[in-house]
Amino acid sequence: MEKSYSEAYAAAGVDITAGYRAVELMKAHVARTVIPGADTDIGGFGGLFVPNLAGMEEPVLVSGTDGVGTKIKLAMVADRHDTIGIDCVAMCVNDIICSGARPLFFLDYIACGKNYPEKIASIVGGVAEGCVRAGCALIGGETAEHPGMMPDEDYDLAGFAVGIADKKKMINNADTKPGDVIIALPSTGVHSNGFSLVRRAFDVESPEMKLPREELGGRTLLEALLEPTKIYVKPVLALMEKVKVKGISHITGGGFYENIPRSLPKGCCAKIRKSDIKIPALFDLIAKAGGVSERDMFNTYNMGVGMSITVAAEDAETAIDILRANGEDAYLIGEIVAGDGIELI
Repeated sequence: MEKSYSEAYAAAGVDITAGYRAVELMKAHVARTVIPGADTDIGGFGGLFVPNLAGMEEPVLVSGTDGVGTKIKLAMVADRHDTIGIDCVAMCVNDIICSGARPLFFLDYIACGKNYPEKIASIVGGVAEGCVRAGCALIGGETAEHPGMMPDEDYDLAGFAVGIADKKKMINNADTKPGDVIIALPSTGVHSNGFSLVRRAFDVESPEMKLPREELGGRTLLEALLEPTKIYVKPVLALMEKVKVKGISHITGGGFYENIPRSLPKGCCAKIRKSDIKIPALFDLIAKAGGVSERDMFNTYNMGVGMSITVAAEDAETAIDILRANGEDAYLIGEIVAGDGIELI
């Protein structure tokens, strides 16, 4: 059947044919994410997925949704759009893995001032890469042109993930107690929060952003800040197969002070040793350039710890060995003590 085309709609700023072209370019990316249960016949009205419930006594669906925030502004400055989709997937799947759920599928939503098919396909290519890293399928999405609401070159990206877990195996922090230990999983940098503060600290459109920095190992500030959010799904699932995981925190907006207490029951306090945290130089640069206090840094950024995991003290060595075998340079940063909230010493 011949594709539809509206001269009136095109004159209003929406090019339907560009949307068709973008979908065609996306298909190869989507195909990379196919896993058992996924029906990726892109172009339908709804994404389909048939979950395998074998061996589950009480299946529970766990969902998460998020965007990338103003990190997109840096992608626009760099004119690099192939990694921002990884961030979008990461922000969703890293949340649902905190419950012990295995991600099944993902959908994205891109709003843009003008649909440039190659750019949109590049964004979706990043989303697909994120899905591959998370082991889930990209089963659908939406791209919407918003002429008059957004400049032609601007866009925003959000996503939605669904995972599954057997209720009796879910992580619910009920067994957490004083004496348990906290393991850090390193971040790949700032990840996807605090970029409004980053943009206040630095003139992101300055040529200096594209100059190599010795303290960043020869990378530019722009490259370091655009490093995509690490996806922790596969290492955490591998750990859960052999060790009792009592709690997980995905450290995003709100930093240590907001996120780590979310994984603790009442009567338990996370005692974190700041001297044990491996803080990348990038965070020192942000603090100095923005005049940001240490507390505000820990209350905004992950400070090099993208995820924390609580296990029994006797399981710590085994847990760290498993995580390292799965590519994570895991290490201890603290323990659980009596009290509430978090204490950084």
